[in-house]
Amino acid sequence: MKTFITGASGFVGSAVLRQLIKAGHTVVALVRSNSDRSNLQGLPVEIVTGDLIEPASFIPALAGCENLFHVAADYRLWVPKPDEMYETNVTGTRNLMLAAAKAGIKRIVYTSSVATLGLNSDGSPADETTPVSLDDMISHYKRSKFLAEAEVKQLAEEKNVPVVIVNPSTPVGPRDIKPSPTGRVIVDAASGRIPAYVDTGLNLVHVDDVAVGHLLALERGVTGRRYILGNQNLTLRELLTLVAVAAGQPAPKVRLPHNLVLPIAYFVEAWARLTGSSEPLLTVDGAK
Repeated sequence: MKTFITGASGFVGSAVLRQLIKAGHTVVALVRSNSDRSNLQGLPVEIVTGDLIEPASFIPALAGCENLFHVAADYRLWVPKPDEMYETNVTGTRNLMLAAAKAGIKRIVYTSSVATLGLNSDGSPADETTPVSLDDMISHYKRSKFLAEAEVKQLAEEKNVPVVIVNPSTPVGPRDIKPSPTGRVIVDAASGRIPAYVDTGLNLVHVDDVAVGHLLALERGVTGRRYILGNQNLTLRELLTLVAVAAGQPAPKVRLPHNLVLPIAYFVEAWARLTGSSEPLLTVDGAK
């Protein structure tokens, strides 16, 4: 079985790639020319150099493939040039879906995010059917993933594109080499660089479990449906404490009030833009 995958050099994509190889798939991976390929070393995978915003770079490689896993995405909370994120996450996704349908791909799994899901005002757990709108999205990343998922759903409904959607929560685990925003928090906490926390929470899931969920979606998912891939709800304080204890660091004890964090984020982000420095530790989107 020949399978095409995007994002295989990244955190989640590399985990999906390993599950595909384990399941006996012959894998073709689309990788950008400037991507770090450390996660691909030593694996039996055919690498195609290309970009989602340039369909001509990947269309020939789709020929003969039965399945497609579209895992690649621009995931950042610091986005100096938002248009680049929308181009990759929205336009690139549409380009790939249309090309896959034209190539006769039989099954597609699209990696969305729980960032696109709605939240219940009473604090009860949300699910795949909780109402949500674009106005509920509070960052460029969330908006771009929401719009991309809307494109995928529309193509499934109007053009019968055979796609199943998965919505991972917050993956953690090996091979987060970039690292992701969550991975960066874990690294900083393990290094003792996060002395305080805010009262918030997130759902954690091991990246290898997310990968298994992708293959289950391929085998059993209903076309046009979406499926949360998550595991354990934790407060941010609980997460930081787990990491600190494991790394032999003191757990953070200072709780920062929400109304203090956002002004600090605006200042830190403005300073980063003014000085042209790299991604700031705290961003406005991250604080929101």
